Amino acid sequence: MAKVRLADIAEKVGVSQVTIHNALSGNKGVSPELREKIQKVAEEMGYQSLSRQKKQMQYQEEPKKIGVMIAEHYLAEYTTYYWKIYQELALNATEKRCFTIVEVLTREMEKRTFVMPQFITDESVDGLIIIGEIDRRYIVKLKELTNIPVIYLDFYDKDLAKDAVVADNFYGMYLMTELLFAHGMEQLGFVGSIYATSSIMDRYCGFSKSMLEHHKVIQPEWVVEDRDEAGKIVLELPERLPQAFVCNCDNSAGILIHKLWERGLRVPEDISVVGFDNYLASGGVDYVYPFGDVKITTYEVNTKMMTRVALNKVLKRITNPGYSPNLEVVSGHIVMKKTVKRREA
Repeated sequence: MAKVRLADIAEKVGVSQVTIHNALSGNKGVSPELREKIQKVAEEMGYQSLSRQKKQMQYQEEPKKIGVMIAEHYLAEYTTYYWKIYQELALNATEKRCFTIVEVLTREMEKRTFVMPQFITDESVDGLIIIGEIDRRYIVKLKELTNIPVIYLDFYDKDLAKDAVVADNFYGMYLMTELLFAHGMEQLGFVGSIYATSSIMDRYCGFSKSMLEHHKVIQPEWVVEDRDEAGKIVLELPERLPQAFVCNCDNSAGILIHKLWERGLRVPEDISVVGFDNYLASGGVDYVYPFGDVKITTYEVNTKMMTRVALNKVLKRITNPGYSPNLEVVSGHIVMKKTVKRREA
């Protein structure tokens, strides 16, 4: 069947091609009666506008397959936060008519053998999103073995992982520290293994900026390690304690509060605690202790927006290979709960 042109419709109706174009495009200059007549004739002749053709082509396109990789050490007992991010990513992918395939990067693969996930070796995905920070040597190997677009979620490296989406770790933790100063606390400690991930380091830098602005010296004994090499959260309290602790994540804050309770201290009556993420691996929003529920004051990371941005980036890279990689920072907000002692009026 021959393609129907505007000229064919114009000849049938007895008007100019310009009038036909204006009528079918919704432009002014055509009476309602004539517009209706033109639309009816166009439909009877089987005419399809260019925009309609494009929409049909987009609809008929094969759904994109997005590989998702998460390092094994992020799936330890207290770090199911990354499963939550993956679930939101998969939901966003469904809305965009593409689907995700997840594989776990084992410690052996990441640190020793550098074996690629199956969806890379069999070339079954169009793009890849890596959730969480992984060994840089593995990234180098990945770049050598595949040319598919790779987006890094919750991790950034200026040399190896430039196309990335991260939370506003620096400014978010700066705001949490400023919150404690605003409530009259000046002796502050930080809980987090600074060199474990770039996110924790950025959060420590935000804490440091606030301390510097208030002319406070960071006491080494109040910078507390919070995890082992496997990523499991473990921490020990210093003998002498500050007025408040700034924790790099809510899971660490929850364990810290439990340690303080074991020492006979109450939060926030005796010492204040703030966290980050607004997420606890226990599945709830609070830890439960003999003295009642502890609702951790925290900085909520906008994981829904982060996953949406990451998915948009990888789809853009798939359809536009010339797209320049860049870092996108997604802001969150403070969530006031009950672990900060308020300044008395």
